[in-house]
Amino acid sequence: MDERIKELRMSVGLSQKEFGVRIGVSDTAVSKIERGERNPSEQTILSICREFNVNYAWIMEGLGEMFSDLPETLLDQVAEEYHLDELDKKIVKSYMQLTEEKRKVIKEYLHNIFINEKDD
Repeated sequence: MDERIKELRMSVGLSQKEFGVRIGVSDTAVSKIERGERNPSEQTILSICREFNVNYAWIMEGLGEMFSDLPETLLDQVAEEYHLDELDKKIVKSYMQLTEEKRKVIKEYLHNIFINEKDD
């Protein structure tokens, strides 16, 4: 499981600290889990699955795909309703995987653009 957790973290492009913040543990705990020095609690495993939409069977036993299909289904539904193309979908999916801090920076940037447009 330690290797799968590291693989997941690397695939979402997060440092151990950023990953830990997202699942509610310290970067030291993430490091120990990835090195096999500590087993994650069931709560930590569930947090990983919920936060990153990871397939529980994959993280526990390496069965199936890394990510669950549910968000793809939801994203596909939203894409259909709002006529999103593949680039739109990729942007939305990537945005959802960002840390809260990085999303805040993007929201502030977009807010400034939209507010400035309204003022013009």
